[in-house]
Amino acid sequence: MTSIGIHDLAVATTHHVLDLAELAEATGVEPAKYHRGLGQEQMSFPAPDEDIVTMGASAAAPLLAEHGTDGIRSLLFATESGVDQSKAAGVFAHHLLGLPSTVRTVEFKQACYGGAAALQTALGIVARNPEERVLVIASDVARYELDGPAAPTQGAGAVAMLVSADPALLAIEPHSGVHTADIDDFWRPNDTTTPLVDGALSLQTYLDALLGSWGDLQAHGGPGVDEIDRFLYHQPFTKMARKAHAALFRHEDRPVDESALETSFLYNRQLGNSYTASLFVGLAALLDHDDDLAGRRLGLFSYGSGSVGEFLTGIVQSGYRERRRREATESVLAARVPLTVEEYRALHVSYTDDSDERETPRTTAAPFRFAGVRDRIRRYERTAGA
Repeated sequence: MTSIGIHDLAVATTHHVLDLAELAEATGVEPAKYHRGLGQEQMSFPAPDEDIVTMGASAAAPLLAEHGTDGIRSLLFATESGVDQSKAAGVFAHHLLGLPSTVRTVEFKQACYGGAAALQTALGIVARNPEERVLVIASDVARYELDGPAAPTQGAGAVAMLVSADPALLAIEPHSGVHTADIDDFWRPNDTTTPLVDGALSLQTYLDALLGSWGDLQAHGGPGVDEIDRFLYHQPFTKMARKAHAALFRHEDRPVDESALETSFLYNRQLGNSYTASLFVGLAALLDHDDDLAGRRLGLFSYGSGSVGEFLTGIVQSGYRERRRREATESVLAARVPLTVEEYRALHVSYTDDSDERETPRTTAAPFRFAGVRDRIRRYERTAGA
């Protein structure tokens, strides 16, 4: 059987970054509470002319530049930060990227799990017709109540993945485990720009979904814990991945070894929470920085509040080191412009998702920008860097 999986992937983020040590100082909190307690160092924050569309298109652009558009007949856009209640964010990205009209485009939503759902759908499309390739984009802005308890777990980022037969990076194995439960741990009603969160319940629900999906994977013939070489978890903050890993290994009555997790934390520590992109940002970091992955099996756990979890496995391909984008990702992270706490607060307060007429100031140096709203329609444009 022809293998199917992730042929290439790229990461994008925002123009701005906030150092959590500065946020801690401004709010009277010990920086260690964020650095060690959450496992986070920085968080990306969007300029007024950035959103999920601009980040997602920026992530996808280098993939299309390298591989072209031949065979791409689907663009699957995963997000829980949707910009319209009807029109898929991917349709805006489709236009910015200059994709052919013969590309189906749809948006996936189930909290942070949407990226894994889009990936699974892409695998099915390619399985039906191995000549096709699918562009998957996962892009989100995690925005919480200003100075609220969840504020240090904000962030923003996007990952674009090209899914194909005979992939160069990761071949996804056919068995997976899933778990769904109707839990009110985290949700965002239509009339609010920030979510409502039951923090303690959300942490427990995450772990319940992990063990539930793991059990389902085992029931369907998936590999055991000793047959997986590296573990990747959804990272709303990197300490959560540690908790998840410990819970899984205690469940399997194995000694807990967290050393292999560190590499997958490298980008998320700096981006903050990127919701649907988070798991795949961890994957990018692992592939970019671990030189001994060829032929190794990865375990990937995706979680979305509310709640849905899925545990996938995949085999790293022999040529993965020639495909990785470490320099490009590190350059994107290094290029972010630091915000003072006062500037961050001003940007946070000024955010609106209404459809009032406005033009956004030119700030981002990314290839695409959100130009504003005219005639109650969101407008996007290429920048000089496109």
